Amino acid sequence: MSERESMEYDVVVVGGGPAGLATAIRLKQLAANKNQEIGVCVLEKGAELGAHILSGAVMDPLALTELIPDWKEKGAPLNVPVTQDKFMFLSETGARVTPNWLLPPCFHNEGNYIVRLGDVVKWLGEQAEALGVDIFPGFAAAEVLYDENGAVRGVATGDMGVARDGTHTDHYQPGMELHARYTIFAEGARGQLGRQLIERYKLDEGRNPQSYGIGIKELWEVDPAQSKPGLVIHTAGWPLDSDTYGGSFLYHLDNNLVAVGLIVGLDYANPWLSPFDEFQRYKTHPAIRGTFEGGKRIAYGARAITAGGLLALPKLTFPGGVLVGCEAGFLNASRIKGSHAAIKSGMLAAEAAFDALAADRRQDELSAYPEAFKASWLHTELNKARNFKQWFKKGRTVATIMTGIEQLVLKGNIPWTLRHNKPDYASLQPASQCARIDYPKPDGKLTFDKLSSVFISNTNHDENEPVHLTLKDPSVPVRINLAKYGGPESRYCPAGVYEFIKDDHGEDKLQINAQNCVHCKTCDIKDPTQNIVWVAPQGGEGPVYSGM
Repeated sequence: MSERESMEYDVVVVGGGPAGLATAIRLKQLAANKNQEIGVCVLEKGAELGAHILSGAVMDPLALTELIPDWKEKGAPLNVPVTQDKFMFLSETGARVTPNWLLPPCFHNEGNYIVRLGDVVKWLGEQAEALGVDIFPGFAAAEVLYDENGAVRGVATGDMGVARDGTHTDHYQPGMELHARYTIFAEGARGQLGRQLIERYKLDEGRNPQSYGIGIKELWEVDPAQSKPGLVIHTAGWPLDSDTYGGSFLYHLDNNLVAVGLIVGLDYANPWLSPFDEFQRYKTHPAIRGTFEGGKRIAYGARAITAGGLLALPKLTFPGGVLVGCEAGFLNASRIKGSHAAIKSGMLAAEAAFDALAADRRQDELSAYPEAFKASWLHTELNKARNFKQWFKKGRTVATIMTGIEQLVLKGNIPWTLRHNKPDYASLQPASQCARIDYPKPDGKLTFDKLSSVFISNTNHDENEPVHLTLKDPSVPVRINLAKYGGPESRYCPAGVYEFIKDDHGEDKLQINAQNCVHCKTCDIKDPTQNIVWVAPQGGEGPVYSGM
């Protein structure tokens, strides 16, 4: 067996998204202010920074302004200020616009920007490198390293050049160990290593189970007559039924570009539901389709989001490391925003880590980080919205009324706290108890199938490598998922990865088309038997999103 090489850093950051890069930038800023040298590196599993980033996105610049006050002068790609907010409740054929004065503050976007978050991340990467951060794209952190006391002492990247049968090809390279005094985990929603850390250190004890949604998004170039830069539209209602959490976003960028997407809560009950097909159906609504007629779809992607809010936030620290950004679940679902929270959490973690390094500490708990979070505007913001997702467990009507009361009438000063104890995967009902959903065939102009969508996500995996969608028990998909739930993995996956087919003997079997995977993590979250475990493929593989 080849010996792994190792590198030493003061801080290793796992994940090159807004949270990870903000952490690295803040660390280097603090070191420069004190004339100190600290070694900081960022590992990014995507082929380049931004390759795996997918978000709406309307961005609140508050945290970015704290991190880099002169971001405008430095050319940050926040070019489209929000000029108009529109919120609609859709029925199958109608649309009811909510007057702006009736919208709670969380749905107001004055002072915010419509961005392509992948572009923002690339720019943040440039700022980090200019400060001396080492960034390694194409390297997936595959293993947490522990010291003899059980503290995190770094991570190891995955081996490259391993064949499907586990043998080494001519291109084999062993993974690299990166040792650190502190390791910051910023993998995004349902991070592979974050999930292991939460389990190992029982970080979610006493918290609500984390709640997730899947966001499915397309980028369109529309007819110039339809382009309204700065217009932000959100909808609730159709095509989802009143018991299914979710809603759409439609954001007008510059250059005749429109970002459109649907978020579906992964606590839905009906196993016949397909989030991808619900999104395709949404675009056919009379109030929506006109934007896209005569236009061209140019990009597609999907990603799970953490939506549980403050009550589902795990303990943030453990010996040797912390969780930041969507890895922990800082997204504010009521505002449909997470990048400002990701940046702020990264800054708070960096400040705690820097003080610890200055005191010559290592691999202990950075308890100053959660303390600083509790004293920050981010905690205040999330506390005001703490019940938002919980109300939706009681249906859309109750949730709409109670969100209005909590946010408009009580102005976020809420005297009650709602709890729930059911994880998303446990919400799925047996197929026999649910109404089948028949989705219309795609027309190839406004609506599309999964495979043509995956094609424009620029997704690629080596077909000869080990399958990165692993099964704890290979018999479960047919024996339980297909028999009891109608094979929901063939519908909740937005990339056509899971397919039930007949083998040579006419028996059902699950075929996993791993090369289609867009790394959304939905299967890892929604599988009713929790039998599917997503692990990182070779570094650099997966989608290559362009400014999504």
